[in-house]
Amino acid sequence: MIILAVDYGDARTGLAICDKNEILATPLETVTESYAPKLIDRIKTVAAEKGAELIVVGKPLNMDGSEGERVHKCVEFAAQLQESSGIQTEMFDERMTTMIAVSSLNVTNTRGQKRKKVIDALSAQIILQDFIDLRKK
Repeated sequence: MIILAVDYGDARTGLAICDKNEILATPLETVTESYAPKLIDRIKTVAAEKGAELIVVGKPLNMDGSEGERVHKCVEFAAQLQESSGIQTEMFDERMTTMIAVSSLNVTNTRGQKRKKVIDALSAQIILQDFIDLRKK
């Protein structure tokens, strides 16, 4: 199944996709749209172009597993995305993904504007890879 992952943010939103065999997640793009209806339209376009059958939206739980204000925004966004796209949308724990992405970019010495352009898509890739790895178990 082709799955699209979304790392939803107020200023930037990362997108990633996996192959239909659910083996490898790949970062796609970082969308710099803050207006939710336009962002949803962009995600719907990408989902249609890639043939996505499921959308996974990162759920930013606190480190202790509790839900903060950001989780509620993401859950609401995911519901709007599902309603608008008609594609099943699931939430998935994204704790530590940004930290892992930052570490990866540090290793490759990616800094400044270049880092801003890729960090959210890389976070979406990590969310999706964790999601498909969990599905295999």
